[in-house]
Amino acid sequence: RKQAAECSTSSSDEDFESRPSLTHKAKRALRKRRKLEKETKQLIKQEELKRLHKAQAVQRQLEELEERQRALEIFGVELERELRGEADSGTKDENQMLHEWFELVVEKNKLMRYESELLIIAQELELEDHQSRLEQRLREKMAIDGKSE
Repeated sequence: RKQAAECSTSSSDEDFESRPSLTHKAKRALRKRRKLEKETKQLIKQEELKRLHKAQAVQRQLEELEERQRALEIFGVELERELRGEADSGTKDENQMLHEWFELVVEKNKLMRYESELLIIAQELELEDHQSRLEQRLREKMAIDGKSE
């Protein structure tokens, strides 16, 4: 009986000693998980800020582009009037005006291509942002499912 009591006491002591280590391991794992979650959130925030800055830069470029297109349009209208003889062309000859008009058309086409590129970049940023939000929602759902199990 004495040996049995000693064995049961020693085994319960072992259980008692092993429990704190499990708790310690669980606490370490929890700290590690929280640290990882915090780092992930910081990375996500940094990516969002990068996308925001890029989107703001694209928006500024689009606004500048719109202003340049308006200026070209105004200049083009005046040039067409001069070519038709509706406005005073001054010292310009017709060949010079046609050359200016073609340069204007080329410049306008360049601006339109650039605008298309900027709009594609803006759409890409929007899709990246949407993907990031979906990934975040997925992580949250997986964390909730992990806790319930």
